[in-house]
Amino acid sequence: MAEEAPATAAPVSAADLLALLELVERGELGAGAAAERLERPSFRDLGFARIDVARERRQGAPEGILAEGKAPEEIEAIVRAMLVDGVSSVLVTRADDEARAAVVRAAPGEAQLDERARLAWVARSVPPVAGEVAIVSGGTADGPVVREVEVRAALLGAGVSVHRDAGVAGLARLEPALDDLRRADCVVVVAGLDAALASVVGGLVAAPVIGVPTSAGYGTAFGGITPLLAMLSSCAAGLATVGIDDGFGAGTIAARIARAAAGAA
Repeated sequence: MAEEAPATAAPVSAADLLALLELVERGELGAGAAAERLERPSFRDLGFARIDVARERRQGAPEGILAEGKAPEEIEAIVRAMLVDGVSSVLVTRADDEARAAVVRAAPGEAQLDERARLAWVARSVPPVAGEVAIVSGGTADGPVVREVEVRAALLGAGVSVHRDAGVAGLARLEPALDDLRRADCVVVVAGLDAALASVVGGLVAAPVIGVPTSAGYGTAFGGITPLLAMLSSCAAGLATVGIDDGFGAGTIAARIARAAAGAA
């Protein structure tokens, strides 16, 4: 196993330093605590990767690990480094059997796995739940992406409800989800094929809606391009769209919106 790499402190930006000094001036932060923040590492250099260990302090959400293109030993080293630096959670996406096994080695007894969604994660200190994210999908084939949204949002401290297989070909299936959708602080619609569900939901709820086009579908769905363009062309003004199959991004944004709506950091 590679020797533990030292954490590296990057220069503090003028804006960050000013914000820190203002906290001290207002009495909201002691001088000792301010000095400790300045000494905290910004990233950990593993040679093959520079792990952004300050991202959670900066943005309220830890860095994710995309397993594709990484060797199992690299994934294991990255997970270990993130846990050493005290992140609240680690989420590895697009994780095949070898990648999931690497996470188990890095955190035996703690790692949680979802084979179908190709996920592995470790939850160490998830924030108290604040805000509500409702997820609805067009079909069962969208399940892996739905799960990615769900896990990421939950790890960031959002309450999550999930309603699967409610596509417009049988629109009555959406009715049982409406109470949760209308109560939520943010709604995520996951759909492939024509992705019409996103426009329907976008016209029914007051909360911001995030559309996640998926690669599910035949022929002219073009591996997710058609649903992507459909969501981007939606007449529902409250709908924003992430990339094809990007459950991680949607879950991150949705949790941050929901927690902010609930008054949480």
